[in-house]
Amino acid sequence: MKRCFFLILIPFFAYTQDKPIVDIGGALRYNYLVSSWDSDQKNIGGDFVYDFIRINTEASYKDIYLNAEYRFYAPGFGGGFMKQGWIGYKINEKEDIHLGLTQVPFGIQTYNSHNWFFNLTYYVGLEDDHDLGLKYMNIGDKFEYQLAFFKGSELYSLGGSREVTSERYAYDIVGRNKEINQFNGKFVYKTGEDFKQRIGLSAQYGGLYNIDTKEVGDHYSIALHHEAFYKRWNLKTSLITTRHNPINAVGESREIVKMGAYGFPYDIASNFEMYTAAISYDLPVDIGPISNLQFYNDFGYMDKKAEGFKNSAMNVTGMLVSAGDVYIYVDYALGYNHSWFGGDFTNELGAGKPNLGWEARFNINFGYYFLTDNSSR
Repeated sequence: MKRCFFLILIPFFAYTQDKPIVDIGGALRYNYLVSSWDSDQKNIGGDFVYDFIRINTEASYKDIYLNAEYRFYAPGFGGGFMKQGWIGYKINEKEDIHLGLTQVPFGIQTYNSHNWFFNLTYYVGLEDDHDLGLKYMNIGDKFEYQLAFFKGSELYSLGGSREVTSERYAYDIVGRNKEINQFNGKFVYKTGEDFKQRIGLSAQYGGLYNIDTKEVGDHYSIALHHEAFYKRWNLKTSLITTRHNPINAVGESREIVKMGAYGFPYDIASNFEMYTAAISYDLPVDIGPISNLQFYNDFGYMDKKAEGFKNSAMNVTGMLVSAGDVYIYVDYALGYNHSWFGGDFTNELGAGKPNLGWEARFNINFGYYFLTDNSSR
């Protein structure tokens, strides 16, 4: 299972300070998995499948720089699409501007989780989301804040009457509604030396354009988030409230909105509160090529506001093995009324079902990351 196929390495070019610098890298990943709800899969001892191959490009010239990442998934999981791609300008040591497909400043970043599955926030578009727009960042020693305007989510075709495709990396509104003109603001206060903390507030507000009614509803999310670092420990907690107010055609429910990624759309509850807590511990080791073991448990709970809707939850217990450029996630993931864990996929995060219990997936993700951007996520 530790086999990773060697890729053709594209050399990176380093120039003098007055000339452009270009780095090219990427990653290759595979999964071994066994799912509690798939009896055929259990009968054959699980599946070993291709996850993705990605290409990363970073370039800079003086104070202007670029960051782009394109991923190739299997055709059944959306095929190929861009995760991020933005042009940056460094104003000074603290201030930067991003233009393009850039990470939305909301909640704990870069991730509100430690595991390969992310937290429940990811599946409702509130973790590691990337949209098209302009972002300003001011990162100081004690305070940092970000302001952004996003014209829309990732769009791969023109026209207001065209539905947003589900073939994308991050979850966004799809179907007969589409996200437009979203404003984001995020503030973080940083304190401590031995016991470091990041205390933050995030908010976003934007429009929901309905293709049928030609009217614009709205949506917003507000989050209080806290991250603590003590020796080898890391703790992430957040409280989030979200409301979607689409102006749908007559007869279509406004209690749900449709979201999609990886080629699969599903319903989520329009209005909910979400609570997350994620903890990890790093253990340095010297076992052959293995240098670190990170143990973690990440939990998320979705409290839906519509009458009769069944709440959803997710918990992942696991370990990240770091061995040079190879990262291996070993996860035992549980989902309750969660579209990616059993059921019929389409409405667990929406109305949910009363008779669904906890479902589990044991997953090992093997990844080799080379050259630029050695991020294991």
